[in-house]
Amino acid sequence: MAIKLTMVGAKGRMGQTILKLARADKSFEVVGESDHGDDLAKAVAKAQVVVDFSHRSATKEIIQQVVAVKAAYVCGTTGHTEAEKNLIQQASHQVPIIHSPNFSLGVNLLFYLTAQAAKALSKGYDSEVIEIHHRLKKDAPSGTAKRLLEILAEARHSNPESVARHGRSGEPGERTQDEIGVHAVRGGDVVGDHTVLLAGDGERIELTHRASTRDVFAVGALRAANWLVGKPAKAYQMIDVLGLS
Repeated sequence: MAIKLTMVGAKGRMGQTILKLARADKSFEVVGESDHGDDLAKAVAKAQVVVDFSHRSATKEIIQQVVAVKAAYVCGTTGHTEAEKNLIQQASHQVPIIHSPNFSLGVNLLFYLTAQAAKALSKGYDSEVIEIHHRLKKDAPSGTAKRLLEILAEARHSNPESVARHGRSGEPGERTQDEIGVHAVRGGDVVGDHTVLLAGDGERIELTHRASTRDVFAVGALRAANWLVGKPAKAYQMIDVLGLS
């Protein structure tokens, strides 16, 4: 039987892409669409899973409706405050949730590989994150770059905010051992490139993911939605979906 899906943020680029693929996939039945100004409660009433690529300002209301109907929740919205992240975490005690800054299967494999490399090379290697996106992207660095920063910092037991160095200019001095450079490049129609650089003496390792179409994010979100329905209430990750946890 097809999984009943509601799309929140339905008028956005990601929302439109996910709806297109979901309607072409016999595993899903689209039972609701919602965007700013729409009746959210009506849109999610029949949903088994709610896929959300809207705006963080709507998160509280969306979570309330998701919990009310006991639907699974796949959230690709980024930029949440700590209070909003806590709301998502609290909701995971009542419904199954996957919240990820990037649903590309390849990017989530990049997260996994970065964690393994950072643990193995935590000493003697300088870490940098470089991301490239299209000229219209409004936030910087990307949510994916922030997650890569967190992964690198976690391997060193460091606070991401205290070790991040966002670009360099003037005379910042020699690179410290603790800092992690984060660099945002904007231009053209680049969907999204992310590179993690681990540079040691005499060698360097580069882990890179390049997305050439938004479909990869939609494919990953739908795979997450399919996997999540029927799971116990909990905060899951994409590495669970990939079988890497």
